[in-house]
Amino acid sequence: MPGEHEIMRALKAVYDPELGISIVDLGLVYGVNTVEDESKVIVDMTLTTPACPLGPMIKTQAHAVLTSNFDAIRDVEINLVWTPRWDPRTMASEEGKVELGIW
Repeated sequence: MPGEHEIMRALKAVYDPELGISIVDLGLVYGVNTVEDESKVIVDMTLTTPACPLGPMIKTQAHAVLTSNFDAIRDVEINLVWTPRWDPRTMASEEGKVELGIW
């Protein structure tokens, strides 16, 4: 079963289609847990806004990236969470902040 670092690296391939920045660099992925005996990964993430019309597409892409990159993952659960509220100034990676123009 892949570890958190490997899962996060794979999720960097999922981009917010409006911003063109990875969901990892935006800081949208809040947590990753694995349930080894079930070959399951649970991802807690948020969106840039609760009204994001592309949320279902982002979730589908995240699910597809994980199941296609890791044979050991049989099930993916993606939970959208709204607390804490997403703040790119504190949650985005340095790379994400540069891409967003946050200095």
